[in-house]
Amino acid sequence: MPGAVSASEFTRNFGRYRMLAQREAVAVSSHGQITGYFVRPDEYEEFLRFKARRRAFATTELSDEKAAAVAAARMDPRHGHLDALLDPK
Repeated sequence: MPGAVSASEFTRNFGRYRMLAQREAVAVSSHGQITGYFVRPDEYEEFLRFKARRRAFATTELSDEKAAAVAAARMDPRHGHLDALLDPK
């Protein structure tokens, strides 16, 4: 991705940067700082899906059924050596 384009340049030539964003993300800056990126809709949707997959849950947020499933789950024995990393010495 080339250097950032200023917000005023981006505004004046929106059509150009809209087309460029179909090939690569366009960094937009204001006062020398990048303030955002202009990307294709499918790239943004992919980002949202990725972000949703990485969400962590507190056990209090889980349904009783899911909490019970987590409690009943057992780790594959091939990963038993990792338990030693958790056990206090």
